[in-house]
Amino acid sequence: MKFSLVWFCAAFIILSIFAKNYIKPDYKSQGQAQNRESTLSVEEEEIDLSEPKELTEIKKFMDFYPDIEYQADYDEEVKDWKIQLTAQFFVNRDEKSAAEKALKKKAEFYWAGGRMLPKEQLANKNDFWVLQYNYSNKLRDPKTYTDEELARIRQFGSAENRKSDGGTPMYFFDFIYSAKSRPIIEDHIIRTRFLGKTTKVHERILPALKRVEAEICLAAGISVETLASADKMAKIDTKSDSLTAEQKEIRDFIVNLSSCDAYHWREIAETNRKSFHSYGIAIDLLPRRLAGRAIYWGWEKERSGDDWMLVPVKDRWMPPESVIKIFEDQGFIWGGYWIIFDNMHFEYHPELVGNM
Repeated sequence: MKFSLVWFCAAFIILSIFAKNYIKPDYKSQGQAQNRESTLSVEEEEIDLSEPKELTEIKKFMDFYPDIEYQADYDEEVKDWKIQLTAQFFVNRDEKSAAEKALKKKAEFYWAGGRMLPKEQLANKNDFWVLQYNYSNKLRDPKTYTDEELARIRQFGSAENRKSDGGTPMYFFDFIYSAKSRPIIEDHIIRTRFLGKTTKVHERILPALKRVEAEICLAAGISVETLASADKMAKIDTKSDSLTAEQKEIRDFIVNLSSCDAYHWREIAETNRKSFHSYGIAIDLLPRRLAGRAIYWGWEKERSGDDWMLVPVKDRWMPPESVIKIFEDQGFIWGGYWIIFDNMHFEYHPELVGNM
């Protein structure tokens, strides 16, 4: 009896140590003026102790890009997982020749705690945010900010900090969107129409954006064909008693849009990093009139100074809640949830909304 108890205790200790080595602590990095806690952590009930935690994280991340082939191998020299990626050069492009459609591109990155970095950047990995973090889709009441939080937000939004902050590592996105230079990426940018406006987006996100448009039209009770011309859009009924409150709200949102701008090769304001507009995967839905409401933190900072983040939620322009939800269902995040709010802005990141 005593002998069995000793063996049981020893086995329990060994198993505890083994599990501890494979259960991943949350990565935390500063971003969007708040903690961006990585969602790469594996839920306790899903932990597979037969493989290293980082390999599980890599699989969970790459699941959001199923068309990209990858192979992950542990590199003993640098003590990290090396990931070799292979993807089609052109996607969703029927007009390309068979030879062009067969073109493949390759890249090699290291996991670097969820940052996907080239080998030469591994020494700087702590300068970058993780790629997959908790995307919070809850609006925060500015009245709840503490003095300490306000000081951090002001510091984060300062020009000095935005210049020096490493931000999102763009290497993985440069690869999948062929965005290393303007001439290269522009061979992947497609002119299309979205909610009645002409815009240009990356070929990779075109199917998702078309699904968003179809779902918005369905919720509004109109056909996609209605958005084909200004004359048809001018005839959209926004006031009939037969319409639901949601239909009226969405129709009013559509007819009052001024522009839907996506691709624009540029850097993020006050930083040295490319905007996701440079990839053609971010789109700004700007209304014709703001009626004094705030829409973008940078513009509000010019108007209100250091108290720009205190603008009440009710005094900010925003798309209908159902429209935001439709975008999220198709892999887009909304900039209105950021503390440095950008309420007209949607950005394609299936690796974020897929883990909400």
